[in-house]
Amino acid sequence: MRVWAVANQKGGVGKTTTSIALAGLLADAGKRVVVVDLDPHGSMTSYFGHDPDTLEHSCFDLFLKQGSVPEGLPRELLLQTSHERISLLPSSTALATLERQSPGQNGLGLVIAKSLAQLWQQFDHAIIDSPPLLGVLMVNALAASHQLVIPVQTEFLAVKGLERMVSTLSMVNRSRKQALPYTIVPTLFDRRTQASLNTLKVLRNNYPEHLWQAYIPVDTRLRDASRAGVTPSQYDGNSRGVIAYRALLKHLLSQQLATQVA
Repeated sequence: MRVWAVANQKGGVGKTTTSIALAGLLADAGKRVVVVDLDPHGSMTSYFGHDPDTLEHSCFDLFLKQGSVPEGLPRELLLQTSHERISLLPSSTALATLERQSPGQNGLGLVIAKSLAQLWQQFDHAIIDSPPLLGVLMVNALAASHQLVIPVQTEFLAVKGLERMVSTLSMVNRSRKQALPYTIVPTLFDRRTQASLNTLKVLRNNYPEHLWQAYIPVDTRLRDASRAGVTPSQYDGNSRGVIAYRALLKHLLSQQLATQVA
């Protein structure tokens, strides 16, 4: 299994859409994918038709044993989605309480890594949708991952969020044996606006080594797919957004291969 985290310390940049679009394309190609919703807002969980406010069991259950994960629990928590090859480890609003509970509890930073280890033979890929703030949940996502995807909306404030995210990654990398490779993905790009054009220029100047050189355009079909509760490629495989995500997936898989060879 290869584990990718999708994270940014700013909300509204396309994290959930990116996570689900990539998962859908991998599943379309025959891969078995588990998507993990670690955001207490539960956008990914809601996307697939489950209510994070009323779910009796969720990822929160994985954190209840002081860092140990009971055998079989991750498998029991899996929910179905609109795609037969995608399973969901759902979020619930209870995850928001973890930040208050976690001080003084050792081992909570590796709960998701331990949970995915139990699903290693069942899936080819895991994609983690992270919350937009630094805390125990984001640390879990980064600790469990082989690769990080950072969606950045092409507007000025999102670049500030990216700076915080890169700083966080530097801090996390000091505790890892190997630095976590990351790819910055410009999202919600609108070539008609000066803000999008200027932000893309700033990203290309400031992050040339880690920036995916293309972008995800604004595409109402992505929003329509969300409303329908299906992956973007299930909804319209030829939309501009899906074509862009298909190119991004090809890039990420080539990066993954290069990392494995290295």
